[in-house]
Amino acid sequence: MKRMFTILTALTLACALTACGETGTQSNPGQSQTQQEGTSSVGETSVPEQSAPPASSTPETGESGEETAEGGVLVAYFSATGNTEGIAQHLQSILDADLYEIVPEVPYTDEDLNYSNDSCRANQEQNDPAARPAITGTLEHPENYDVVFLGYPIWWGQAPKVMYTFLESYDLGDATIVPFCTSGSSGIGGSLDDLHALAPEATWLDGQRFSGGASQDEVTQWVDSLDL
Repeated sequence: MKRMFTILTALTLACALTACGETGTQSNPGQSQTQQEGTSSVGETSVPEQSAPPASSTPETGESGEETAEGGVLVAYFSATGNTEGIAQHLQSILDADLYEIVPEVPYTDEDLNYSNDSCRANQEQNDPAARPAITGTLEHPENYDVVFLGYPIWWGQAPKVMYTFLESYDLGDATIVPFCTSGSSGIGGSLDDLHALAPEATWLDGQRFSGGASQDEVTQWVDSLDL
């Protein structure tokens, strides 16, 4: 009997000690959450943040290094004061065409364009049948264009001689060439004969004169009338 009592007493003490041990190891819920957030915060700052790669820039149409698909449309233009450039940009937008600026190796200054001065550069070039101002840059794959819009200002009733340089530098083959010009009053007709001779295999359409401030709607009406 004493032995049974001793065993029961020992079991009672063991249960009591186990309960006390469980109560002592339970952590405070608020303290535990704080410690976990602190650990998480340290973990995030220890890993460098990955920066997103820079977005690739989309080149302007016509400036890509990729080869132009056959059957494309090109708008090639020379603009000394920005008037012809505005028309060329309208055409690019309307036609979703490639845009190529014909850039003289030596830019024209205001004094070069002082037409009242007989010795200004523009007048000297226009009066010299052999003048061919050098141009800079390269037109890639001109043979791939079926239609070429060719723009320039009118200087003394003619196309600037830099246009002659351009047409003599590239073989446009049997492309359809559509000339356009800007001027204060002169029409385009007088400028075309000499240009035709520089691309004899091409099909030349009648050209169009615009004022420097022509709107995109005006240009659109002209393009629609061409039935290309």
